[in-house]
Amino acid sequence: MTTPRADLRNPGVPGDAGILESRLTGLPVEEFARQIWSRDALLTRRASDFSDVFDADAVDELVSRRGLRTPFLRVAKNGAVLPESSYTASGGVGATVADQVDDTALWRLFADGATLVLQALHRAWAPVGDLCARLGAELGHPVQANAYVTPPQNRGFDDHYDVHDVFVVQIQGRKRWLVREPVHRDPLRRQPWTDHRAAVAEAAQGPAYLDTVLEPGDVLYLPRGWLHAAEARGEVSVHLTLGVHVWTRYALAEQMAEAALAALREDPEMRGSLPLGADGTAWETEGVRKRLAAAVEEADPAPLFHRARRGQERPAPLGPLAQLTAVDALGPRSPVRLREALEARLEGARLLTRVGWLDFPEAELPVIRRLLDGEVRTAGDLGLALAERLLRAGVLVPGRSSGPR
Repeated sequence: MTTPRADLRNPGVPGDAGILESRLTGLPVEEFARQIWSRDALLTRRASDFSDVFDADAVDELVSRRGLRTPFLRVAKNGAVLPESSYTASGGVGATVADQVDDTALWRLFADGATLVLQALHRAWAPVGDLCARLGAELGHPVQANAYVTPPQNRGFDDHYDVHDVFVVQIQGRKRWLVREPVHRDPLRRQPWTDHRAAVAEAAQGPAYLDTVLEPGDVLYLPRGWLHAAEARGEVSVHLTLGVHVWTRYALAEQMAEAALAALREDPEMRGSLPLGADGTAWETEGVRKRLAAAVEEADPAPLFHRARRGQERPAPLGPLAQLTAVDALGPRSPVRLREALEARLEGARLLTRVGWLDFPEAELPVIRRLLDGEVRTAGDLGLALAERLLRAGVLVPGRSSGPR
């Protein structure tokens, strides 16, 4: 089975609308940002037809033919994650890795009421990966995807919250969702729901903020920290969870503090030893505090922040055979384009990307700036030597040809 490539457009929405508006919420980005983002849950009925992105056939393809290994799949039942040994085995001759999914064991667990969780699906199923990449580019926050496949009248997990925002996309079947307001609002990544287990359990006994059944095409947005639990109705339920791993002000503060401390490492006085004696630090504290505050005031967190962002996501896929063909056949009219999702950024004479950095002479910087602005169309626009260098570095990829060479 060949993985289909989705064009990800909703024919009922204007062509210039992004994924957020056209596929998930029906709201312009500005309205979603002003009224909903990180503040409130949002249910959108019949947001889109997602059959071009994922379906039940894709589930069967992934678990039976793709040689999935843990942790790309986990299994849960009655709120607990089952041990990997209960559904993995060797793949047989030529594939003796022991942690591959055993489809027979998986079928038996599923028939007995277990939920299948296909994790990091944006890495395993191309249309889901394309959706996540485009949504992440729109939001400015990295996006990943899991799929949850739940037998009728079963639930995989009890009430809990996530430390990332989610868009729940119902693909097949119907699933009842109980949503409650946070017991710990806007949790950071290192503040999981288990830190507030008692408060979550207590809140789960109270009235729901939202009690609804999702049907195919419905989308539910939940900010991080919102409690939720879900149960399949009278048929198998398949849904995607698009997890938005939001950047926070706290994360920016971490980068600022790291930049300040890096500057203080170069200050000889700050590297000096404290006085002898148990009370020797008391009178030093105020001076250190002032120097630290000054360093924070002068710190530029942007380089560290951009480096962290580049490390959070992967660039668009690159085919080595197509790339080599493009290098070997390179000519002035060869179409080329900047590889998507590179997070490319020019700092002085250095181009920083998710696949590394390159330095350029002053004479080449204007054409690099045009490349980043999307103006370059052919290898001749760049210059053949520069185009080849960027192709070999994985910064450029072959573009679509508009005619004979």
